[in-house]
Amino acid sequence: MIIAASAVLIITSLLMVVLVLAHKGKGGGLSDMFGGGVTSSLGGSSVVERNLDRLTIATGVIWFASIIVLGLLFKSKGVG
Repeated sequence: MIIAASAVLIITSLLMVVLVLAHKGKGGGLSDMFGGGVTSSLGGSSVVERNLDRLTIATGVIWFASIIVLGLLFKSKGVG
């Protein structure tokens, strides 16, 4: 179980790095990379950016949960 939680933590950590780097900074972001001229009139951001935000938040929640699970597993095993 510890190995599975560790694998999830590693995968989500790498995915978080990629997702954060894909966000729009001062210059262009992921939407500009793929010709994102399509913007929403309500939020001012493109559909791609909003979906990227949602994916980043979901990945962050999974990342945080895997840290909690690993902490509980190590505590129950008496490690650390």
